Amino acid sequence: MKDIQFKNTDNLSVEEIGKVIEELRQVIEYHSDRYYNKDAPEIEDYEYDALLHKLIDLEEKYPMFYSDTSPTVRVGGVAQNTFAQVEHTVQMGSLQDVFSFDELREFDNRVRQVVEKPLYIVEPKIDGLSVSLVYKDGALVQGSTRGNGFVGEDVTENIRTIKTVPLKLKEKLPFVEVRGEVYMSPVNFKKLVEEQELNEEQPAKNPRNAAAGSLRQKNPKITAKRNLDIFVFNIQQIEGAEITGHKQSLDYLKSIGFTVSPSYFVTDNIENVIGEIQKIGDNRGDYNFGIDGAVVKVDSLSDREKLGSTAKYPKWAVAYKYPPEEKETKLLDISVQVGRTGAITPTAVFEPIQLAGTTVSRAVLHNQDFIDEKNISIGDIIVVRKAGDIIPEVVKVAQHIQNGECYKLPDVCPSCGAKLVKDEEQSVIRCINSACPAQCVRSLIHFCSRNAMDIEGMGEAVCLQLSEKGLVKNFADIYSLTFEDLLELEGFAKKKAENLINAINKSKEKDLSNLIYGLGIREVGEKAAKLLSKKFKSLDSIRTATKEQIMEIDGFGEVMAEFTVEYFNDASNNEICDKLIAQNLNTSSAEENTSELFAGMTFVLTGTLPTLSRKDASDIIEKNGGKTSSSVSKKTTYVLAGEEAGSKLDKANALGVKVITEEEFLQMLK
Repeated sequence: MKDIQFKNTDNLSVEEIGKVIEELRQVIEYHSDRYYNKDAPEIEDYEYDALLHKLIDLEEKYPMFYSDTSPTVRVGGVAQNTFAQVEHTVQMGSLQDVFSFDELREFDNRVRQVVEKPLYIVEPKIDGLSVSLVYKDGALVQGSTRGNGFVGEDVTENIRTIKTVPLKLKEKLPFVEVRGEVYMSPVNFKKLVEEQELNEEQPAKNPRNAAAGSLRQKNPKITAKRNLDIFVFNIQQIEGAEITGHKQSLDYLKSIGFTVSPSYFVTDNIENVIGEIQKIGDNRGDYNFGIDGAVVKVDSLSDREKLGSTAKYPKWAVAYKYPPEEKETKLLDISVQVGRTGAITPTAVFEPIQLAGTTVSRAVLHNQDFIDEKNISIGDIIVVRKAGDIIPEVVKVAQHIQNGECYKLPDVCPSCGAKLVKDEEQSVIRCINSACPAQCVRSLIHFCSRNAMDIEGMGEAVCLQLSEKGLVKNFADIYSLTFEDLLELEGFAKKKAENLINAINKSKEKDLSNLIYGLGIREVGEKAAKLLSKKFKSLDSIRTATKEQIMEIDGFGEVMAEFTVEYFNDASNNEICDKLIAQNLNTSSAEENTSELFAGMTFVLTGTLPTLSRKDASDIIEKNGGKTSSSVSKKTTYVLAGEEAGSKLDKANALGVKVITEEEFLQMLK
């Protein structure tokens, strides 16, 4: 959904204001659904909060447009139907957001109109998934998500897998319900993304969404592997202890075994509150968890009762939201990299800056269209931020260098000097010289990767060493390497060299489909490589196949067929294939089908399955005579759906395509 730039409403008629309000509601509902229910946000939190803030302001000024279905009267999110529902006896509400220190001072003024000498608590606002934990007689009996604030999801078994959640308290309280924030650390988030990319799954966008998806797994074993954490920040209900203030409650929670908010600052002065918020913001990169703001609460519970709440927010607390951290820096250069398929990718190289706790000096500029749109010149002062506090990106040019000209990508390849060609299908230019050294290195890395020939110990660094030494110029050269060759490389001793030679020899036994995928034919991924191998059975048969013969394969399009024929029409590629055959690599396809159980059936996989990766499920389907597709149509036989299934599930329901769970799928195999 394209974001709408809402214009100034000062000069609009009441009727026009009503249209703006309705439009805002639609945009917010869309992004709210992406954030809370699909864990796939399309805009930054700060942008979402700004939209919501705008709507709140307009509804307050124009009460005639009040609606009980407006996003402003809902906390956000609905309970998923994959877990039992839990009704919250104490509403799990949200806090009113503020974006400036003046708004904080206004909050202080409102509080002091009711409470003479308020005491404030300031805490970092952890960016995770809000949950409720219920204990009876000191033992954990239920864990649930916030949902819409009134009804959430029962995730007790998954909650139990979080090591920082106490299963038994140090005091045997008759009853206590606490509220906390489940999160994933940056280190564990990075590990998860690497694993998802390896399994060809859609990687999580940020740690908050990773935590939410992990907590909603139907199989608690998967949740346990995700290494989630929790901070508890509030007592919802309690029996057996007398609590009169928030700081007292945090101290008490800590004493009975909970991991509480990592810091809580107490003051009676709003300027000190502002100072602490600035301090938290300055140090946000040092935390081992994501934060998107700071929370300010009145400490006294009796004062909170006096202040009361609105239909949506308590009047005794606010959340100060930090804007995405952006910094200006000087663009020193634009480096150009050549990818495996010859695609040219420009990267901004700038004076190092600190963003979200790390030093950043590079950011991808994507393509010439991106550079033209922002009118970027070397020497400009640019604005950089981290998308989702993770990936550096260039936001805009803050100041153009005098007489600077918008950067243009080179006409020739920076690696081999060949003329670059504009891709008609995509906004990218390519080097089409198959002997290009840069492409060769990237191709080597791909060839040795896990899902191709799986040569353990031959990663990016080793491939680069071998290329620079002139020992390996193409795939076939890998199989001519000797023990003595490897000992010449830095970091190689006897054992390491022996292990790599063994891994190289072992890779000769890989199936033809692995070899075809490893060759790196443009647009031919793992699935297409399997289809080619299954159809033609041998490397020689694939090499001599015509475009028309290849297009007979169900699921093989014209473009893929053209690229395949084009690859094997190249004399240098055929020479490499001849050498691979001479090196005794397996160039035949194994008989993959174990049965014809799924013959004639097409499966679409969506969401995260409880125990199977998408690759595992696809392999099972193909080995039983079926095929998989990336899109749902009337020809789809089954949609195999897991957690966080999105638009594909919706389309399946709309078309009347049968949706099955992993359990039903495995039952079919029996």
